[in-house]
Amino acid sequence: MNRTVFFLSDGTGITAETFGGAIMAQFEITPRRVRLPYIDNVDKAHQIVRQINHTAEIEGQRPIVFSTLVNMEVLSVIKANCHGMLLDMFATFVEPLEKELKLTSNHRVGRFSNVTKSQEYHDRMEAINFSLAHDDGQSNRDLASSDIILIGVSRSGKTPTSLYLAMQYGLKASNYPLIPEDFDRRELPPALVPFKKKIFGLTIQPERLSEIRHERRPDSKYASLENCRHEVHEAESMMRREGIRWLSTTTKSIEEIATTVLQDLEPTQNF
Repeated sequence: MNRTVFFLSDGTGITAETFGGAIMAQFEITPRRVRLPYIDNVDKAHQIVRQINHTAEIEGQRPIVFSTLVNMEVLSVIKANCHGMLLDMFATFVEPLEKELKLTSNHRVGRFSNVTKSQEYHDRMEAINFSLAHDDGQSNRDLASSDIILIGVSRSGKTPTSLYLAMQYGLKASNYPLIPEDFDRRELPPALVPFKKKIFGLTIQPERLSEIRHERRPDSKYASLENCRHEVHEAESMMRREGIRWLSTTTKSIEEIATTVLQDLEPTQNF
């Protein structure tokens, strides 16, 4: 289906795209996505209207337009002239909440406004730096400060999950690869033993792992299906012996993986 979805915002547009994208994911189409951030004056609003209307003319159908615009003057230009299907998220959610709470919202532009001044922001940046420093077993120092330690074979999804947990939840997430030496010893790396309660395991189907590794190191023993089967089998066996909770990342998104990790380990932070 030839359809364009626009995400409009006075700020970064991340909220509009995240929420709108979640709604569009309910439908079996793959639309063209266009994020249009920082629409903070009337001139920009008219430019956006021309872009949306031109798209409607070219495609022969209305674009879908998700908006988190809070500037009423800008929004009125869009509403009056846009030939797309406009979904105003603030009108849909904020206004009914104002009535229910008997409070007026602050109509703040974007959830990132003044965020750099907050303790939560600084904690999140610290968590990201920590996760980068403890990526792929780079450092054993200060593992006690980890909120979560992810283990698994190389390329099973540990790094993206660690960074997602740091960026979204401010968690200090270390990740540690299980390597052939660990399988030969048939026990966890010694540095991890004191922190078993913080450990969560990730695994993956050998066939998918082989595909991923071939992209990185084609035609190598590291990427061979036989080696991948061996490593996955040994890693899963180790996690069973050690009583470590784990899941397969083969068909799961980063968001699903992170949610499962949080539910199982229940770190102390309040989200």
